[in-house]
Amino acid sequence: MTEFTPLMSMAGGALIGLAAVLLMAFHGRIAGISGMLQGVLPPFAKDWGWRAAFLGGAIAAPLLIAALTGWRPEFAAPTPNLWLVIGGLIVGVGVQFASGCTSGHGVCGMSRLSLRSILATLTFMFTTGVTVYVVRHILGGF
Repeated sequence: MTEFTPLMSMAGGALIGLAAVLLMAFHGRIAGISGMLQGVLPPFAKDWGWRAAFLGGAIAAPLLIAALTGWRPEFAAPTPNLWLVIGGLIVGVGVQFASGCTSGHGVCGMSRLSLRSILATLTFMFTTGVTVYVVRHILGGF
């Protein structure tokens, strides 16, 4: 079970929102992580520099916090690694079909009142709920 951390969660959400607003303000781009990642993998996007910087910051920031404070989040996944890999692959396929992920559609698209993003996010949430129900209650899973 995970801890209830409303202040840390709110601070994290505020930082995600701030990053999305700053990226839009300074580069006119949506902070969709899957699109950024796609642009730094071959074939490289012409504007790969800001994408690499954003992704690098997303990786470096928690490492820096851990180095400076010694704080490490507790993480335990009772799910076998194979299931995690399969789930990740399914999410990757879904990202391709939806032309984006929850960061682009859920954070940025919904804040712009994009009907396409609202429908995509509702689809993400619905299929997540169905998947959890099936795995836990029908397959007797984790």
